[in-house]
Amino acid sequence: MLVVDAVAFRDRGGELATRATRLKAVFTMGPADYGTDLLQAIETGGHFSARCLAGSDDLSTLNYTGGTTGKSKGALRYHRENAGAAAAILADFEIPEGARYLTVAPISHVAGTKVLPTLMRGGRVHMLKSFDPEAVLATIARERINFTLLVPTMIYVLLDQPALGKTDLSSLELVLYGASAMSPTRLVEGIERIGPVFSQLYGQTECYPISVLRKSDHDPKNPELFLSCGFPIAACEVKILDDNDREAKTGEAGEICVRAPHAMAKYWKRPDITAETLKNGWVHTGDIARRDERGYICILDRKKDMIVSGGFNIFPREVEDVLSQHADVAMVAVVGIPDEKWGEAVTAIIVPRDGARPDPDELINLVKTRKGSAHAPKQIQFVKQLPMTGVGKVDKKVLRAGFWSGRDRMVG
Repeated sequence: MLVVDAVAFRDRGGELATRATRLKAVFTMGPADYGTDLLQAIETGGHFSARCLAGSDDLSTLNYTGGTTGKSKGALRYHRENAGAAAAILADFEIPEGARYLTVAPISHVAGTKVLPTLMRGGRVHMLKSFDPEAVLATIARERINFTLLVPTMIYVLLDQPALGKTDLSSLELVLYGASAMSPTRLVEGIERIGPVFSQLYGQTECYPISVLRKSDHDPKNPELFLSCGFPIAACEVKILDDNDREAKTGEAGEICVRAPHAMAKYWKRPDITAETLKNGWVHTGDIARRDERGYICILDRKKDMIVSGGFNIFPREVEDVLSQHADVAMVAVVGIPDEKWGEAVTAIIVPRDGARPDPDELINLVKTRKGSAHAPKQIQFVKQLPMTGVGKVDKKVLRAGFWSGRDRMVG
């Protein structure tokens, strides 16, 4: 079965419908010269009770990873795994009663995982085709939206909107955020201006959700917890493992490894990478983190993003967390660039706040004071915007490529 958004993909859908000879049905959302128009059928077909034709062991979805560390991979799931994810979201996320969910991010990724739980709770889903800050604010006020999901960059844009202070957002009960780290300074600003409605989610295409930092954890008087991705959800067994697959001690860095009923079954047609990722039955996330004495997880960075400079292992996230707390910094990304002396030199690419002119030396000294000389950027570049992936993450592949082009490898 193929379902096509006729407004956005009519021609592409027609090509697929012609080439895919094993299709039993083609449906379009809107008029097209092929398939059955579902919107028209709803108006003329009357009312019928849905019948479930799928079993828990039938194939359900093929979601592709964001490709931030390489080529995108298709994560294959059966219906039982998707049902497990919906149950976990309902159990561990603070979705309001009578949910009115606004989605502005692609529902092929994390925003889509809240659609089914919202409907299961008897709620409504409002969808915008893309993120338009004025449309988002207007929709929240008009439809009395009480629940949405945004990536940090979207929240920053909303906070900078002149219309924010004039918009009635009193209906909002939950704003989920994730996909990338959020500036603690801007998060405090969000709590003060929008309300105590923020909750951080953590997971990945291979296994979602993994952990949650609840609304009650977002205390502006204790912003150090904002750097955590929260506590593992009830359905997830989480371990922090070192390079020898031994469990790291409290406070020590290691890779987040997860076992859960909603984890993917495998990568589509990638048995080699499947075996590596699902080693010993655990999803190896590629995220390096520490766990504190309370069990909260603090992500340091992607394993593949680690910078080796002068013999020191440096996680860009640690530097980004410091720089993002500066009042003049709107967004920041840290990468390693080739350097004859250091192997890789820590480099910060910064988007300043509107009207601000950050002092590079002040920023470098801030990191040096907080984290030490090895972590301090060797250089800082100021830009108007950072390259982003389709799911709202900073595209570090693009950032690094500009510095490493013409070289045989992407590490020092």
